[in-house]
Amino acid sequence: MGGAYFHGGAHPNDAREPRNTTTGAGPSGDSARRTDVIVHVRATHPGYVSDSFKTGDHRSAYGESMTPRFDVISLAVSDMAAALAFYRRLGLVFPDGAESEPHVEAGLPGGLRLALDTEETIRSFHPEWQPPATGGRHSLAFRCDSPAEVDTVYGDLVGAGYHGELKPWDAVWGMRYAVVHDPDGNGVDLFANLPAQ
Repeated sequence: MGGAYFHGGAHPNDAREPRNTTTGAGPSGDSARRTDVIVHVRATHPGYVSDSFKTGDHRSAYGESMTPRFDVISLAVSDMAAALAFYRRLGLVFPDGAESEPHVEAGLPGGLRLALDTEETIRSFHPEWQPPATGGRHSLAFRCDSPAEVDTVYGDLVGAGYHGELKPWDAVWGMRYAVVHDPDGNGVDLFANLPAQ
């Protein structure tokens, strides 16, 4: 379950060699493994595309036989055990004993995966990597079954010591919404549709 499996290294089922995302060049020893890519796209299943993508004449930049597909969302974490505790509270299922692993994954609806990698794992292939000094520009959003559940889950997380960024409110776009931070400061949105008026 090593992190280089995704970050800059080739997937075991993928015969292609990784490319340097900074220069666009092919592998050249150590430099080929240095990449800041945290959200990954793989092209190992060219036949798996949505019906909406099949419409029209979409020609892949990689050739006629490949279509990259969004597959993994990956977060660098400073404390694997703390990150697992947070995301398990939101219903994600990780393997037992994963607290000591450098890389773990949970299946998401629709076949996507959320991967967590320790900072040490990232530095194993990108030695110069440093976590951002300020907040990121992304968030993960979790749909709740009802507006009341947004309030309950928010209260549970804040009560457990996690940072509540925005208390639950009725948003103008018709949803009950709240924002908490995971242990690494990533925004996590909680939302549910408000009843039709």
